[in-house]
Amino acid sequence: MKKILTILFTAFISTSMISCKSEEKKEKQNEPETATVEKTAPYSLKTAESNIGFTAYKTTAKVPVNGIFKKIEITKGGEGESIKEAINGAEFNIPISGLETKDNGRNLKIRKFFFGVMENTVSLTGKLTLDNDSIGTADFTMNNKTQKLPFRYTINGKIFSMKTIMNIDEWNAKNAVDSLNVVCKDLHSGEDGVSKTWSEVAINASTTFN
Repeated sequence: MKKILTILFTAFISTSMISCKSEEKKEKQNEPETATVEKTAPYSLKTAESNIGFTAYKTTAKVPVNGIFKKIEITKGGEGESIKEAINGAEFNIPISGLETKDNGRNLKIRKFFFGVMENTVSLTGKLTLDNDSIGTADFTMNNKTQKLPFRYTINGKIFSMKTIMNIDEWNAKNAVDSLNVVCKDLHSGEDGVSKTWSEVAINASTTFN
């Protein structure tokens, strides 16, 4: 009789334990998962709207040719508690494929006969540094050469704007300017019959933060 009671008691305990474990497993399965919320800084270049425009010049009369880069990638930094903090130290990548001048033929020529003759220049890269409340510099890389490009900037509300003049020759890219001038000889000739492509390029960019 003792053996029977012992077997029954053991079976009851085992069944109770299995039942508890099953209930515990069900409770864990029914527990809602806590969503991980990624914290972002108040100002972020990755979510802001940025526009990069440029003006090149042709003919001895210095006729402007305007264009934009449709895409900019922030590769490092770009976030902060203020606009200055978000801009300062941000690193960027601008694909040449995003160049747009509203003329398909011109786009192709600039990509192929200007940037295409440079060394390893499928994109323009750099790092922004703000020196004070109105002046900054970009460590700008093009044609396998990194050079400091000074710029002036303003902050108006949530809009950051910057302007600068780039001299292409400082990036050892005179051959790229000459290459473009050869293929665009007639288009870059003015009333005096002289074909000229300027090494100066004006750059203006703006970023509107959310």
